[in-house]
Amino acid sequence: MQEIKERVILVGVQEQSGDDTEESVRELEDLAQTAGADVVGTVIQRRENIHPGTYIGRGKIEEVRMFLLEADATGIICDDELSPAQLNNLQQELDCKVMDRTLLILDIFARHATSREGKLQVELAQLRYRAARLTGLGRSLSRLGGGIGTRGPGEKKLETDRRVIRTRIGHLKRELEEVVRHRELIRAQRRKTQQRIVALVGYTSVGKSAIFRTLTGADVLEDAKLFATLDTTTRVVQLSGRQEILLTDTVGFIRKLPHHLVEAFKSTLEEVCCADILIHVVDSSSAQMEAQMQVVYETLSELGAGDKPVITVFNKQDLLSERQSFRDFRAEKCILGSAHTGEGMEELKDAVGEILRAQKIYIERLYPYDRVGVIQLIRKKGELLEEEYRPDGILVRAYVPQDIYLRV
Repeated sequence: MQEIKERVILVGVQEQSGDDTEESVRELEDLAQTAGADVVGTVIQRRENIHPGTYIGRGKIEEVRMFLLEADATGIICDDELSPAQLNNLQQELDCKVMDRTLLILDIFARHATSREGKLQVELAQLRYRAARLTGLGRSLSRLGGGIGTRGPGEKKLETDRRVIRTRIGHLKRELEEVVRHRELIRAQRRKTQQRIVALVGYTSVGKSAIFRTLTGADVLEDAKLFATLDTTTRVVQLSGRQEILLTDTVGFIRKLPHHLVEAFKSTLEEVCCADILIHVVDSSSAQMEAQMQVVYETLSELGAGDKPVITVFNKQDLLSERQSFRDFRAEKCILGSAHTGEGMEELKDAVGEILRAQKIYIERLYPYDRVGVIQLIRKKGELLEEEYRPDGILVRAYVPQDIYLRV
């Protein structure tokens, strides 16, 4: 059976001149198209504050109602997260389907989640969103429990829904805790073996997965659509000097990402917090590049990963008509590159190696042949640059982590 394509009108509120509402609504249009909807129009109201009861003012509601009829639209999508009251009031006023930015993002997440963890996280976020928007007379009519006052017709539909949602949320949390414990065991093993972790971060649809595929050769999805990558993927990348790192691709960030979505995906985003280095991928062809970079750094700060060493890759250089100079003053190093052409990818690997090397100690020593085991330790946990076999032993030049320096 063919899926019915929704025709929607986008609605936004500009609270002050010079803000990014128009760009935010354009991004909302991309989100809507990713979710499979046809955008038939846009309405932006300029007012001092978002209306607490209906999101937009009374006059604008009339304008949207007429627009719905003229464009034969099936619903509207608001550019901010609506409160339960705003959602219900708009549905009553307009008599159509009303969605907000959060619901739209959740729908896209649901489409793209493939791993067990991703599906659990999406369902948890959806249930939390839905639970906050159940309407009715609330706790005063609750007939749960036993004793006087609990007899009668039984639970109301609203209370049944609430109970089912609460039960399912508890079940999902327990399942996610198991996933988190398993992930923590893997992280502990990585720490034990001194494996260095590098995470790709950035705004959604800037080309993180394309860079990941170029560096690792992994068969991961590359798609220009927003949130094409949702599940975390980790692969080994070989650097110079026989040095290996674990490279992790993470979900993209976006402006107005609700806090409870960050909470739901915390176990996935913890990969960012556990990384030794962050590769910040930027779409250098985007007119909103600076604003997108700011969103990424704000989100990293919220996650507690704002103090990590950062390498910024200004990706998609092949889409620029002329060479430009780019700078990120918060990064240790900036690289101009293109995942499509491979430009800058070797330079990126060298930059990662340089930062990791700066955290190690350089040694140049001659080991007798009966201490070959020490060289094996250097090869396993450090970066062996050169080994020269001499009559009196093996001359080794290498970088080693501080924790094994005294042993070698």
